[in-house]
Amino acid sequence: MTRRTVLQVAAAGALLTGCADGRPSAAGASPDPAASQAPPEHPPAAPSSAHPALPPLPPGLPAQIEHGPRNRPQVALTFHGRGEPAIATALLTEAERAGARLTVLAVGEWLDQYPQLARRILDGGHELGNHTQTHGNICAMGAAAATAEITGCADRLRKLTGSPGRWFRPSQARLATPLVERLARQAGYEHVLAYDVDSLDFTEPGTGAVRAKVAKDVGPGSVVSLHFGYAGTIAALPGILDDLKRRGLRAVTTTELLT
Repeated sequence: MTRRTVLQVAAAGALLTGCADGRPSAAGASPDPAASQAPPEHPPAAPSSAHPALPPLPPGLPAQIEHGPRNRPQVALTFHGRGEPAIATALLTEAERAGARLTVLAVGEWLDQYPQLARRILDGGHELGNHTQTHGNICAMGAAAATAEITGCADRLRKLTGSPGRWFRPSQARLATPLVERLARQAGYEHVLAYDVDSLDFTEPGTGAVRAKVAKDVGPGSVVSLHFGYAGTIAALPGILDDLKRRGLRAVTTTELLT
């Protein structure tokens, strides 16, 4: 059985609860009784060593970052972190096998349920950031509710890794409103991480369509939006990485893309 087939089988057999930008979150669906059971306790990662020190960013970056430099053969594959942990782990393992490093923007509720994944992401050489606490429509919220979404996830990240992470991405939106941008900055996020390539994987168009959409739109410096929680995304990843390699593009963390 090939590694691609293994990923497809794993993806098809798991409970998929990934977040979807631009449509209601799966968190609003009727809960699965098995999923509602409390997960086993996992000791949090040691704050002193879990989150590596990050190099400073160059001056002059925009408040909302949609892409990196266009003159270097690098791209950032960014994943909205939510969904079945076995699927997330399979995706991380596949990326590592190909020498790719990802940026994971985690939902705080997901980290509450699966705290061990914060350490798993960082131990794999990937980057971890903030995608709000509950994945509500943050750009439609008032200041108090939006602040709670940003700081709630930041607190989880800080508890698990010793750092709130460098990147904040608004939930259910590509770009932040001026209010959300300001609140994120007040919470310690100098930049909002947007993207210039939307895989549209949350619409579940199928493995081939996800791969084709990324291949069509990606280029040097691209920041690609993907999700952990969809079977088509997991199955498409080997092909996406093959396409990047064929074009001489390397998948790096967002910080690596920009420094």
